[in-house]
Amino acid sequence: MKPIDLTLTISQSIPTFPGSPKPQFIVWSTLKEDGYNLELLFLSSHTGTHLDAPYHFVKNGAKIHQIPLDRLLGNGILIKIKKGKNKAISKNDLISFERKNGNIPKHSSVFFHTEWQKNLKSDYYFTDNPGLSESATKYLISKEINLVGIDSPSIDLGKDKTFSVHKILAKNNILIVENLSNLNKISSKQFDFIILPLKLKDATGSPVRAIAIQRTK
Repeated sequence: MKPIDLTLTISQSIPTFPGSPKPQFIVWSTLKEDGYNLELLFLSSHTGTHLDAPYHFVKNGAKIHQIPLDRLLGNGILIKIKKGKNKAISKNDLISFERKNGNIPKHSSVFFHTEWQKNLKSDYYFTDNPGLSESATKYLISKEINLVGIDSPSIDLGKDKTFSVHKILAKNNILIVENLSNLNKISSKQFDFIILPLKLKDATGSPVRAIAIQRTK
């Protein structure tokens, strides 16, 4: 098996969503003074590659610590579809994928490689990113999908300040993973994945370690 790390490295220089704090790594203990090194972390629960719990947008939605483990690993479907600034993944894009590759099975976890991650250091990374259209979102809901992941900072278009797609997915108890990286390294349409958030009580989200596993011949 070949593991592929789909996770951005969190550092003090990682770009963050406008209005969110920059991560801080605060030295708390040192080998010289205390006999060991230790740092404190200050960061948003939606920093870097992260998981959105339904509670992020739904009052009574599941919180991070309530998400069952079996929803965080399994078989993923990769849809490679290059999208530029504020370009939506449409329902027709999904139907076109299915015509070539077979129907997306019910309860699937679907990942989108838009190639947007290459713009991570750009000023417009968080403002002009591609995302799902509402029609594509509702089509995925009809498939009763488990999780949707994307290599952009938001499942919503950058210009959508109402977070319409987030709200639709959250109301339907669908998990969201954003800011995935290295999806270009996955060579097959299907792969095994593991996405593990910290078990933070009552949290709306958490940074994750996201891993793809491709089976080699």
